[in-house]
Amino acid sequence: MSGVADYRHRITIQQQVTVTDDEGFTTTTWQDVATVWAAVEPMNARWRVFYEAAAVNAERDTLIRIRYRPGVTQDMRVVYGQRVFSIRLVVDPEERHREIQLMCREVVDGGN
Repeated sequence: MSGVADYRHRITIQQQVTVTDDEGFTTTTWQDVATVWAAVEPMNARWRVFYEAAAVNAERDTLIRIRYRPGVTQDMRVVYGQRVFSIRLVVDPEERHREIQLMCREVVDGGN
């Protein structure tokens, strides 16, 4: 879709993990999976129409593109600087395994 020069933002992909301490108490936290170069783009009108039809609210939605990486799922999140994004949809355009498009929603309350 776009060239390498578009991947100019450094993001971290995280997954949620549950840890049990020595006393048997569990804590849920986020663990880094990978730090990669990405293109972080506000969703434009074309994407909004498509994803609104797919029941994804376009308010505060952002498209994050990364080189193809297997194992990225909707259960993960993206950290970009101080901003946190929940992953709403993972798309491998044309299933060519060159790029993954992450349709994300910014988390403004610190949760997911």
